[in-house]
Amino acid sequence: MLPISDENPTLRPPVVTVALLVTLGTVWVFVQHAGIDEVALARSICDWGLVPAEITGRAKAGATVPITRDLACLVETTSQSWLTPVTSMFLHGGWAHIIGNALFLWVFGNNVEDSMGRIRYVVFYVVCGLAAAALQVVLQPSATAPMVGASGAISGVLGAYLVLYPRVRVKVLVPLPFFWTIMTVPAYVMLLVWIGLQVVAGLPQLLSAEVSSGGVAVFAHIGGFIAGVALVKPFHSRRRVSERNVIRHRHHPGHA
Repeated sequence: MLPISDENPTLRPPVVTVALLVTLGTVWVFVQHAGIDEVALARSICDWGLVPAEITGRAKAGATVPITRDLACLVETTSQSWLTPVTSMFLHGGWAHIIGNALFLWVFGNNVEDSMGRIRYVVFYVVCGLAAAALQVVLQPSATAPMVGASGAISGVLGAYLVLYPRVRVKVLVPLPFFWTIMTVPAYVMLLVWIGLQVVAGLPQLLSAEVSSGGVAVFAHIGGFIAGVALVKPFHSRRRVSERNVIRHRHHPGHA
């Protein structure tokens, strides 16, 4: 299910969420050349993507890891590797990757930001991204394929949304055998289905040293989601959430 929108109005402009989206887009266009230059895209992923084996010291320096049919990353163990848990959060592997992440962040991030305040939301976002990277490294310490994407941090936002607004109605695009359709479901249905799919996809990866589920680092998704659920309470403002719920019930009085 792909979220399109939610019935959850914001009280304040989502300045941080918009800034994050602009930053992701800027990095994609000016650093990764929007995927048009395959060499530039590969270089950005190789240089600034997170390689678990480099973090854990299990990487064999000089080994190569194919990332396209004609290009490969050279495994290195440098001080730069310790920056990649942060830098990898702002890189993507393709247009579908960044558009999907941007859509999830826009639908759910503005409400979580509104419930925390801007500074706390920034800290929360980064911490969830680091937690996502940590779980991927812990569970696949020998993996040499570079991991990129904002998905881990955004998964934390999804976890927070599940705790704060489980019954808010969300419009989702659902693939059926011969066509796509739009449905409106409670947020908890959409989010629990999403995290359930991540867990199912991650089971085969436990038997492999590398990312194998279609190139998706699902343990990062799971780690970020767990962090979001666990950390939302100390980060959110009870007063803000109460104010938002009052406004939401005025807009949608028939919904819980």
